[in-house]
Amino acid sequence: MYNNGREYEQFVATLQQALLNTEMITIQKNIQIELNKKIIDNCGIEREFDLYWEYELGGLIYKTIIECKDYNSNIAVDKIDALIGKTRDIPDLRAVFATKKGYQSGAKKKAEHNKIDLLIIREQNDSDWKDVDGNSLIKIIDIAMHINMPAQIIKFEPHIDGTWVEKNTDIDLSKSLTMSGLNNEIFIEDIDRNEKYSLLDLSNRLTTLGSEEYGPFLKHEKFDNAFIYYKDTKLKIDSYLCEYLIAEPSKNSIVIDFSKELIGVVEYLQRGRKKSIFKRGIIKEQKI
Repeated sequence: MYNNGREYEQFVATLQQALLNTEMITIQKNIQIELNKKIIDNCGIEREFDLYWEYELGGLIYKTIIECKDYNSNIAVDKIDALIGKTRDIPDLRAVFATKKGYQSGAKKKAEHNKIDLLIIREQNDSDWKDVDGNSLIKIIDIAMHINMPAQIIKFEPHIDGTWVEKNTDIDLSKSLTMSGLNNEIFIEDIDRNEKYSLLDLSNRLTTLGSEEYGPFLKHEKFDNAFIYYKDTKLKIDSYLCEYLIAEPSKNSIVIDFSKELIGVVEYLQRGRKKSIFKRGIIKEQKI
């Protein structure tokens, strides 16, 4: 299929616009890149440039164009000559050349002599995931999550001290006594151990008792001096029987692939630097 270069031009425009959007002055000026911009030179000839943007600062207008070549080989000097010819009769125009692979030595010399910035703008490769010393950078994070759920209390049966109830309350023990409430509304106070905890707290404590074991369990706790509380009710207890269930941990895996976030890379050959452009406007700069 014939490659007219339009797709590469759009790719370069996307990366360059992302870079412009991170600059304070471009945010203030709302600078937008134009594709296939036509400009009339001083000779009255219409010239077309792949990418173009401009902005005014201090009463002066700054204009930049980028010539894009989607070639699979290094750019030769004649392409730089052609760009020089297109821009010669347009004053105050900064020229930039962008390609995917690289430049021949003659093209580099000619561009440097004529103050043309040379860029390699490409998709990511393995070199983008190594630092200047060749050490690997983090590309993929695989997070294994094990979520331990608190023990589920199925049945809680406190044994009430009937003698204490008869002496200290008006409750008729010959009738059924129920205490119904949420697990954060019912409390146990162990005077001897100086502890007070809710049934919700107890469920969290019970979670560790089963260790690596899962399933139903029973816990029988005895007291010498303890009370159970619910709202305005206070009763002395000498023990409780708790039936609870510990479920197996929920296992999930979260994979973060940073390579899917990396849109592309801009290499600034004359400066020996490159910028990696990620989604959501994240820019990372490093040495080439």
